[in-house]
Amino acid sequence: MQKILTILFLLLFAMPVMAASILIPMDEVQTDHLKAYGVIFRALDEGLQSQWLLNYRAGSFLIDYSADIMNLCLVRGVYAEQVSSGAVADIYRQIEVENMERVELEKAPSIAVYSPPSLQPWDDAVTLALTYAEIKYDIVWDADVIAGTLEDYDWLHCHHEDFTGQYGKFYAAFRNELWYQADVRANEEMAARLGFSKVSHLKREVALTIADYVRRGGFIFSMCSAPETLDMALAAEDTDIVPRQFDGDPVDPDCQARLDFDRTFAFENFRVVTDPFMYKRSNIDTYPDRLMRFPTPQNDFFYLFSFSAKLDPVPTMLSQNHVSTINGFMGQVTGFRKSLLKKHIIVMGQPDNFDEVRYLHGGFGRGTFTFLSGHDPEDYQHMVNDPPTELSLHKNSPGYRLILNNILFPAAKKKERKT
Repeated sequence: MQKILTILFLLLFAMPVMAASILIPMDEVQTDHLKAYGVIFRALDEGLQSQWLLNYRAGSFLIDYSADIMNLCLVRGVYAEQVSSGAVADIYRQIEVENMERVELEKAPSIAVYSPPSLQPWDDAVTLALTYAEIKYDIVWDADVIAGTLEDYDWLHCHHEDFTGQYGKFYAAFRNELWYQADVRANEEMAARLGFSKVSHLKREVALTIADYVRRGGFIFSMCSAPETLDMALAAEDTDIVPRQFDGDPVDPDCQARLDFDRTFAFENFRVVTDPFMYKRSNIDTYPDRLMRFPTPQNDFFYLFSFSAKLDPVPTMLSQNHVSTINGFMGQVTGFRKSLLKKHIIVMGQPDNFDEVRYLHGGFGRGTFTFLSGHDPEDYQHMVNDPPTELSLHKNSPGYRLILNNILFPAAKKKERKT
């Protein structure tokens, strides 16, 4: 009888613990930081109350207890702790008095990735991150954007697209390569099908549609060359900055003076590069100047800024990480020139002693945008036809965490979004 009473006592003692919450810590104890975001998306899909605990153990997550979610963590290799209601109260008290904040997560955002059908999945770090974390997303391309399908999504990603219609300025080095010729042909066919006389006109219309999507409340996250070329296309709405080699007619000789920087997201007063044989689109890109400051991968890194979680929850959310120093990585645009940023832009990551920003955020109408320079956080210099990055070897990647912070950001309760 005494043994039975002991067992009953233990069961009663354990019940409050089992009925409390799940804590997914995101500090150094986490076994798979990237898949943890996928678990949060599943919890939101299942309607479980979820919170993002900003600056608490490197941006941990708290979820209403669910045996299914605990099992999912086990299957996906995500470290999770079952915590009692008393332990949750202790966490809340700590958050109240320290530079921390609780953010309610409402629902899993619907996600679109702007990508050509011919693009290999490993050519886009965000697609890699979404696939590895097991987060649902849809691919959209020019026809979808022009048709207005962005209205179906909460969040849009653009990677290394060239919205100026110059095919990445690869003309000098790769114009005789089959993949380059196939890319030109596919874009020309798409432009003709949609009623545009030039690819540059189609891409400009896509850029304008994306800007309107953000202005009316959308969220966009862009990497690599997309941030630079989006702003170039928007500024050049009323002029031609595209050389004859790409669109069949010469640039407007007065194009620089006719750029309208009031239309852009983040950059102003930049100069376009109209030489078709120069692998550079504008001076927004800090390459090749940065080679003097960062000659080797070993000294190429940048720092994340610390923000007030209670006063500035948005940049705090976007910068959550278990480290404050991020290894650098190159891309078609490796760094943004800081001196060309608009005054309202929030800088979230930059190197020391150089006119460069690697990670930034800003508001645009009712929506927001976040730009991260570089191509792949775990492939320092990704080249054409390089093999894919195997994220199972980088499951605690700080750079990929920045990407996944942005994917989760639209789930935050609206009253918390302060830019």
